[in-house]
Amino acid sequence: MTARAYTVAFEGVEARLVEVQCAVSPGAPAFMLVGLPDKAVSEARERVRAALQALSIALPAKRITVNLSPANLPKEGSHFDLPIALALLAALDIVPREEVEGTVALGELSLDGRLIAVAGALPAAMAAAVEDRTLLCPRACGAEAAWVGATTVLAPASLDEVLQHYTGRRPLIPAEAGEVQGPAQPRDFREVKGQERAKRAMEIAAAGRHHLFLVGTPGSGKSMLAARLPGILPPLSAPEALETSMIHSLAGLLTEGGISRERPFREPHHTASMAAIIGGGRGAKPGEISLAHNGVLFLDEFPEFPRMVLDTLRQPIETGSVMVARANAHVRYPCRFLLIAAANPCKCGYLTDPARACGRAPICGEDYLGRISGPLMDRFDLRVEVPPVAFADLDLPANGESSASIAARVAAARDRQTARFKDSPTLRVNADLEGAALEDHAAPDAEGRALIGRVAERMGLSARGYHRVLRVARTIADLDGSASVRKPHVAEAISFRLASATGGL
Repeated sequence: MTARAYTVAFEGVEARLVEVQCAVSPGAPAFMLVGLPDKAVSEARERVRAALQALSIALPAKRITVNLSPANLPKEGSHFDLPIALALLAALDIVPREEVEGTVALGELSLDGRLIAVAGALPAAMAAAVEDRTLLCPRACGAEAAWVGATTVLAPASLDEVLQHYTGRRPLIPAEAGEVQGPAQPRDFREVKGQERAKRAMEIAAAGRHHLFLVGTPGSGKSMLAARLPGILPPLSAPEALETSMIHSLAGLLTEGGISRERPFREPHHTASMAAIIGGGRGAKPGEISLAHNGVLFLDEFPEFPRMVLDTLRQPIETGSVMVARANAHVRYPCRFLLIAAANPCKCGYLTDPARACGRAPICGEDYLGRISGPLMDRFDLRVEVPPVAFADLDLPANGESSASIAARVAAARDRQTARFKDSPTLRVNADLEGAALEDHAAPDAEGRALIGRVAERMGLSARGYHRVLRVARTIADLDGSASVRKPHVAEAISFRLASATGGL
């Protein structure tokens, strides 16, 4: 007689249903596990055996065969422990088979029977909802999985609680969704002295999700500005929070008993590998660009990143998704992020500082910023030179505009975009505009069109650059509360696009 339990195997953000079949038959005592398991899954035999012994359940002196179907799908991870144990308990008639078959289970077992948190509870809950089954997961994953809301989530702390639930002695109470609270006092733009133009660029970038390139001498405040960007971004909507948290769940980053409404802010070091930034490695895991989905990716010391890594960003920036292709896996991850890049004007950093002039100008700057390819630079909507702040200004009290007031304008602009794109499933912010939608929503008035036409001809704007100027102008109009894009909006957008004195922009 064969008993069945169900779990999932992960392919990117997709969770595929796996049937765990267990047969107990006469023969030489053995515990066989088949169905293309990896090392962690194969070791589940010993963890399951020890966990059952901790509950005083001895395995019979028979041949136990567990098959993970479909057999051609690779099975990776320790979350197969719990479904294997459930299928075995059902095959031994210790728990009802019908109730086990109506459950999708995942969880790692300790040797004493405790359930240990695993990655991927959120996409597993999505798969369980599609199959109209209950999700059974460790207690530490319950608040995260319950966010799906379309299926019942049971979150026991141990295998003993699972047994008591299925035997009716102590039924489990469904888990409730949990939310992780952000920091009480985020970093405030009021603390930034000077740099008004850079602050304005940050506001525009946040309002329309436009990519921003900052260049300036060391210590001018580039990283300080970027660190305060999350404080003016609107919170994640419920669908966005679910999308982002599914990726973080697969990466094992949801460890606080719930999901967050704060937009992710990722800042990898410039020594990070291609797999770390783009995705890949064992199991084709999501990279930093996917972990920054619906949030911010801050790349400091931008020219110091390997050239191959930088150029690989070009396609994800345009498409909002990345295909991680490996010999044994082809996985697509979403990666619609706001890119903030920061760089010094040259290798020594003082090309534009008159007090500490670079000794190799202008070759030093040309060589250094020349590491960034033209096609990649063309994808930055906003380009800002961040000058050093005078020492006299540092002694002045902080009297700049607060993040709260900037965030209010950004939220109002985002609300206008939400209303504008309410009938479009693919458009969320102005940075997504293209084709007919760009002409319908971002076409400037006659004076604005004449201005951008003259600039495009004289400055040699590419077609991509022309369209990006229109998108930025649409965002500036939204911040201004204007229904139409007018000449002043176009002029400001062009000012952030034109080359600066550094030569690298």
